Amino acid sequence: MRYGPKIVYVDLDGVVVDFQSGIDQLDEQTKKIFEGQYDDVPNIYSRMEPIAGAVDAVKKLATKYDVYFLSTAPWGNPSAWSDKVNWVSQYLGEYGYKRLILSHHKNLNNGHYLIDDRPRSNGADNFEGKVINFGSDDFPNWDKVLAKLL
Repeated sequence: MRYGPKIVYVDLDGVVVDFQSGIDQLDEQTKKIFEGQYDDVPNIYSRMEPIAGAVDAVKKLATKYDVYFLSTAPWGNPSAWSDKVNWVSQYLGEYGYKRLILSHHKNLNNGHYLIDDRPRSNGADNFEGKVINFGSDDFPNWDKVLAKLL
């Protein structure tokens, strides 16, 4: 039995990280080459900005929960793995230090909540805790997520 705060996993792309902000910084030739597969662009993740309010929301969650970042990185884009570590370090600092888990099988992690914008992929649909579908009608933004969890 686990004692202490409940565990919350937070997905990165589309939840904390604004994926579109990375695409917007690509030149037109790169956009054309990788159309429909932007997550394969080398170093695309290093270009992304946080979603408005996400970093502050994570800091608030960390006052009540044991927060980890649970993300998937494209298998064929090795720079994505290191870029995600660097992104978490840059934007989340001590709140993200050694709290990033990269996995294609989110259901293998035990916890109470998973905040994810794609609740049916990468094992999120088999996560044993409660999945909060970020961007859905019930949880369209961080204010609604915080209202549920705090």
